[in-house]
Amino acid sequence: MKERISATVDKEIVKTINSLIENKKYRNKSHVIEIAIENLAREENDKNKK
Repeated sequence: MKERISATVDKEIVKTINSLIENKKYRNKSHVIEIAIENLAREENDKNKK
């Protein structure tokens, strides 16, 4: 189940997110942020295993 959250980010981050969406790699802002956080969590998990 999805839950709505709110975040404040720099304008450059918003530009990057919009660019990723325009390139049709991601469906929407939520999709971009969700994938980014999943990747960050995976990287952190991999670091902690070493």
